[in-house]
Amino acid sequence: MATTSTKVGHGLAKVLGIDLHYRHETGSERVTRGESAFTIDSADTYVEQEPTAWEWLRDVTPNGQDIKQYCINLFPFLKWITRYNAQWLMGDLVAGITVGAVVVPQSMAYAKLAQLAPEFGMYSSFMGVLLYWFFATSKDITIGPVAVLSTVTGNVVTKAQDKIPDVPADIIASSLAIIAGSIVLFLGLARLGWLVEFITLPAISAFMTGSALNIAVGQVPTMMGITGFSTREATYKVVINTLKHLGRSNLNAAIGLTALTMLYLIRFVCGQLAKRYPSRAKTIFFIQTLRTAFVLLLYIAISYGVNRNHREKPLISVLNDVPRGFKHARVPHITTDIISAFASELPSTVIVLLIEHISISKSFGRVNNYKIDPSQELVAIGVTNVLGPFLGAYPATGSFSRTAIKAKAGVRTPFAGVITALVVLLAIYALPAMFWYIPNAALAAVIIHAVGDLITPPNTVYQFWRISPLEVIIFFAGVFVTVFSSIENGIYTTISISAAIWAFRAFKAHGRFLGKARVHSVIGDHLLDPIEEQSKEFGNRPERRVPAENEDSVRDIYLPIDHKDGSNPEISLEDPYPGIFIYRFSEGYNYPNANHYLDELTDHIFKSTRRTNPHSYPRQGDRPWNDPGPRRGKKEDSTDHRPTLKAIILDFSSVNNVDLTSMQNLIDVRNQLDRYAAPDTVDWHFCNVNNRWTKRALAAAGFGYYTPEPEGSVVGRWKPIFSVAELGGSHSVAAELEAKERRRALKEAAKLQGQADDDIAERQGSSSDEDSLGKQLSNTKAYGQSNSKPSKVAVVQGLNRPLFHVDITAALNSAVANANRKSH
Repeated sequence: MATTSTKVGHGLAKVLGIDLHYRHETGSERVTRGESAFTIDSADTYVEQEPTAWEWLRDVTPNGQDIKQYCINLFPFLKWITRYNAQWLMGDLVAGITVGAVVVPQSMAYAKLAQLAPEFGMYSSFMGVLLYWFFATSKDITIGPVAVLSTVTGNVVTKAQDKIPDVPADIIASSLAIIAGSIVLFLGLARLGWLVEFITLPAISAFMTGSALNIAVGQVPTMMGITGFSTREATYKVVINTLKHLGRSNLNAAIGLTALTMLYLIRFVCGQLAKRYPSRAKTIFFIQTLRTAFVLLLYIAISYGVNRNHREKPLISVLNDVPRGFKHARVPHITTDIISAFASELPSTVIVLLIEHISISKSFGRVNNYKIDPSQELVAIGVTNVLGPFLGAYPATGSFSRTAIKAKAGVRTPFAGVITALVVLLAIYALPAMFWYIPNAALAAVIIHAVGDLITPPNTVYQFWRISPLEVIIFFAGVFVTVFSSIENGIYTTISISAAIWAFRAFKAHGRFLGKARVHSVIGDHLLDPIEEQSKEFGNRPERRVPAENEDSVRDIYLPIDHKDGSNPEISLEDPYPGIFIYRFSEGYNYPNANHYLDELTDHIFKSTRRTNPHSYPRQGDRPWNDPGPRRGKKEDSTDHRPTLKAIILDFSSVNNVDLTSMQNLIDVRNQLDRYAAPDTVDWHFCNVNNRWTKRALAAAGFGYYTPEPEGSVVGRWKPIFSVAELGGSHSVAAELEAKERRRALKEAAKLQGQADDDIAERQGSSSDEDSLGKQLSNTKAYGQSNSKPSKVAVVQGLNRPLFHVDITAALNSAVANANRKSH
């Protein structure tokens, strides 16, 4: 009995003129009357239910348990903090202190890239490492100032101060951190981390390489003591100006060049020593890691000796005063004027935040065998950038160099960030007096040395070329634009080109018509070592042994007729059946590529078949303009032996979903081909349809079940063919195959021992286990025994959708079984 809601729905549909029964599924009605090859006695009746909107809504709507799990996932540290132990603490202590010794000088150097005083870099480092561990799904990541983001921040500050010169640079940088952090935090809380996947590897590599070149070139004048021009212009301009003013270099060049040389020399020597003395690799690693601190301490001492009597006018350019403690802690001052001043630069800032952090965390997660949650990582960097400015921080994200150091130092948990925070805190309060003497040239050398690792090496670019030549163009385009324009424009260029190529591939996707080939399973050594039989040779090649045909070694496969998948073009593919075509989609089937696919389909069909009824147009004037027929006075070609169109099989293995536009196009083509095949109709078979909503869409469009011929058409009886599967048990196919493999293994073992078949039988008779095996084998269908029990079977696809099939073979069997009903 119909429910009240059903009655109300039907009544409303009647008032609105909606036809609820616009589909007349004659195929399913005939099947349920017993016309199928399998009756209810041998196969269970199965009618596939369509998915409903309510079912979809129920699946996507979170329940109480989902909400609880969502809240727990916001704080991943709860899953491991209760199991924290002394061994983990030792690993975190070593890694945290090591990273702390690196992050202090780096953060001050990077703050200068952001057009800020050095202390702001330490504030950002402190807040980054202190807050991240609460929300982290990566144990290796270190959040703080990085070269690229600092450069982007410096560009934003410079442009914003041109519009609002009365606002201090640190206020602009803090406002940028809060706004960008809020955007990223929203994306994370909304679990939209998958958006990062739109940024391709070539785009990331180009961004890193171009940015590294931009930053390194911009630091060369500082390292050489050259002044008199802006180092924030396009990279090529900075190179030209540096060469023009090279004569202005001074004593700072001695500091910078020797510091840079020493950094690379220490790394090279440590690398060689680690190879020569692998037992001391750990000690050598820490020496190599702390090379930045060692070099800066050396040049601080040199600077102290040179400048201690010249504090008013230092002979070597130094960092100058760094205040002790958090002198810039305050509630951030954000106004609409400040936001509008950098609004146009906000997208590039957000993209840089995402690119660096997610790409680094993913790569280290794979290397160290754990999985990161991109959405949760967005939450982590979002919270860090929203709360950091309260202590004076500017935008921060994951650092590649410090993350690599942290991973190699043996970090065990994200809690190592707290140890690093204590080291930074100690530096903020205990070392400012020493910071005064840090040479700017040495800091520039530290920056150049750090960003050098971000440049993509030539061997990696070559590997890109081997994998996807087209994407190498994206890489070089991004680097070129970054060098000759700006980092921001380089980011937009690579992402735009990547999106354009993706769209082009989607719109211009090519399907493939498939042909049938019979293949044999051949053991590799038989294939590689051809065996001469009876001295027969074909050409200069000996005859190859082909195994005997049985159900295990011979099967039919379907390959593209044009062999553009790389299959051997010498293989002659058979047409599935005259007038039957198998077409496979390659890139899904949606509105961008629907017309392209279907144009290919119809063009091939029109070339390969003839019209079923050549006399369907009684008069010349009845013909359409695009099919005018033979010239006046001539008749239709009676020697055309092409087959008539009977059926089309569409392979949906690459199709996950469809849309209204693609379905309407398919309906239009069906109607077009029905007119071409009149008075017959074309059977449309679908295989490998893996999505229930796709099946529902196809069924709603009238596909999936038998379409009756027009009244008066004389055709044979329609034959629904279904695939059935055994439900399992001791008499299933799996059990038979397992028993067969066991018997085969016994035979192979006997051959290796040089025993005859009768000896095998004797040994089988002497063991109760082998007796039971023999009994099982004697009952298997594989050996043609008539006393085997019938197995329980069930249809795989619903009886109400007889033209949806499990694979191409099933679809072809059904199409061929009904092809003889059509006209010839």
